[in-house]
Amino acid sequence: MADPTAGAGAGSGRPGSGRQSSGRQGSGRQGGDPGVPEALPRVLLKLRDRLGVDSLDRLWIFPPVRTGRREQGLVAVSTFLDAAADRRSMVTVAYKAEHTGKGVTVEPTFTREGEAVPDLLPRVIQGVVRRGGDEKGEAREVLVERSAEAFEELLEEYDAVFLEVLER
Repeated sequence: MADPTAGAGAGSGRPGSGRQSSGRQGSGRQGGDPGVPEALPRVLLKLRDRLGVDSLDRLWIFPPVRTGRREQGLVAVSTFLDAAADRRSMVTVAYKAEHTGKGVTVEPTFTREGEAVPDLLPRVIQGVVRRGGDEKGEAREVLVERSAEAFEELLEEYDAVFLEVLER
C-alpha cells in the first residue's frame, strides 16, 4: 500500500450484498446551508487515487459541517495491510471546502492513525461519534472490500457534475 500521508456500509443496495443505499447524494442542504456539494465526491476520488481501491476495506463517511458555502468533513478509511491479513490500517481524510468567486476549493488532509484488528475499528468509530456529540452525526459505513465495483457504486450516488475535478 502506498503511504497515504506522503504529501498529505452502504453502497449498492443489492439484496444480500450487505450494503444499503441512501439514494443520490449531493443536492441536500443541512440547516439551510448549501455547503459544497462537490466536496465529498472529489475527496472520494482523491482517496481512490491516493490509496488505491485494492487497499480499501471500508469507509466511514461522517456528515459534513456546513456554514454557508463552506464545508468541512471527515472520512475514516480502513485499509488492508500487505503483510498482515488480520490487521488493518486506519487513515483519516479530513477536508475543508469552499465555493469562492473563482470556483471550488477542496483541501483534503490524509493522516495515518495506526493499526488494529478489523473487529476493533467499528468500536473506534462509535467512540468518535460519541465524543463528537450530536454535531458530528452518525457515520455511514461503506463496504468496499477491495472491490472497484463497490467503490464505483458509491461514486454513482453523486451527480456527475460533482465528480468533475478541475485542475487549477
